[in-house]
Amino acid sequence: QLQASGGGLVQAGGSLRLSCVASGRTDSMLPMAWFRQTPRKEREFVATITWSDGRIAYADSVKGRFTISRDNDVNTVYLRMNSLKPEDTGVYYCAASLLLGLPTDYQQYDYWGQGTLVTVSS
Repeated sequence: QLQASGGGLVQAGGSLRLSCVASGRTDSMLPMAWFRQTPRKEREFVATITWSDGRIAYADSVKGRFTISRDNDVNTVYLRMNSLKPEDTGVYYCAASLLLGLPTDYQQYDYWGQGTLVTVSS
């Protein structure tokens, strides 16, 4: 089970930190990721991180602005979002995969949190 939180309303240029707490069979979850979705786009990859060794991948659109991290002691993955832009607005979902590596396709993820809304005003 994944529980996401931390969304909200922020002005352009501002920051937010999202959290995703994993419970249950976390030992079988390999990479954890954040995706976002808007009404006009399908679910878009944002960032992913492996539980074991912390390897990371980002979407080009967020590189240099977003940072994904994890705290294995509390089974939590974070997404720190800086320099937010209106186009970052969307519902952000955390997800866990049973695959090795750093998958970026939402269809490669097996477990999903409920989503948290991020709204960036201009």
